[in-house]
Amino acid sequence: MLTCTWAPTTFKGTSVVRGSPTGMEIPHGEDLIEKVTGYVDTVEQLGISHLLIAQRWWGSGEEIEASSLDCLAMTAYIAARCKNLQLITAIHPGFFQPAAIAKWGTTMDRLTDGRWAINLTSGWNLTEFDMYGIDALEHDERYRRSAEFIEIVKGAWAHPTFSYSGTYYQVDELQLEPRPTQPLTVYQGGQSDAALRLAADHSDWMFLNGGPPEKISGIIDRARAAYEITGRTPHFALYAAPLCRSSDEQAWEEIDARLARVDSKLVQKRRSRVSGAEGMWENDADPLSALDTNEGYATRLIGSPQSVVDQIEEFRSLGVEMLHLDFRDHLFQQEVLPIVHTL
Repeated sequence: MLTCTWAPTTFKGTSVVRGSPTGMEIPHGEDLIEKVTGYVDTVEQLGISHLLIAQRWWGSGEEIEASSLDCLAMTAYIAARCKNLQLITAIHPGFFQPAAIAKWGTTMDRLTDGRWAINLTSGWNLTEFDMYGIDALEHDERYRRSAEFIEIVKGAWAHPTFSYSGTYYQVDELQLEPRPTQPLTVYQGGQSDAALRLAADHSDWMFLNGGPPEKISGIIDRARAAYEITGRTPHFALYAAPLCRSSDEQAWEEIDARLARVDSKLVQKRRSRVSGAEGMWENDADPLSALDTNEGYATRLIGSPQSVVDQIEEFRSLGVEMLHLDFRDHLFQQEVLPIVHTL
């Protein structure tokens, strides 16, 4: 099974669980370089296959993560520091022009010898759009804009000369020189009907927010049905925040203690903040979804090493091919991760 984790672009997490560490202010200069380089070296030593460079244009550090370092600059720097990682950069249509990203992407493709891919992110944090003067559009319309965006990027990568005239983007005889060395791999999040249509048309991988097997199974079934219409094959990466302890009882005691410290006002504020999304962050019946912003604890990699491995095996049987992981749990790193890499 493949593994993925976050790049070090956001240094301050949320305050939803009172009393938990929330991270640090973003360093600068040599301090920043040392921390990023050390993190990337550690990730490679752990044998992680993929690194996702996210983009948080704005975040409060209360109900959601704080603002991040820019995804393009960080991808370029990390590319210069790593040797084996597959790099996936989150790109938000509306904030970027597709032709410019197509050009930038070919440079990354050559710098990494083919180890770069795009995470097409239509966006849900409406405040970010307003702050940066970007038209947020209506939910489904954002996905239509994303479709045009990726059609231009993929078209420019596939053809020596490419023209396109759409509602949101146009290019006239676009030529990329130098040419990319391989076809573009596209990742995408979202689980609304509009997201699944976009994925079935254009995306190779779907990033899924965390959740229990019965929830994830339903999303995978819907996605496969959408992909069947277009004759394409989906691949699935599932987000999880493991909590591994010597026994199941010990792990769940710790989870219960965190749940008891959840700030319900910040959880409600988060629900308001993510109102631009559809289909995610809606599981009020699952208290574990509140413990982090991508519902990672709801995946329930919680318990003894063997219990966690058993849960991963169940997700693998559903069709999950990659775990997108929070790697702060040391026992998971030591006892479970080596097993994951053999699955």
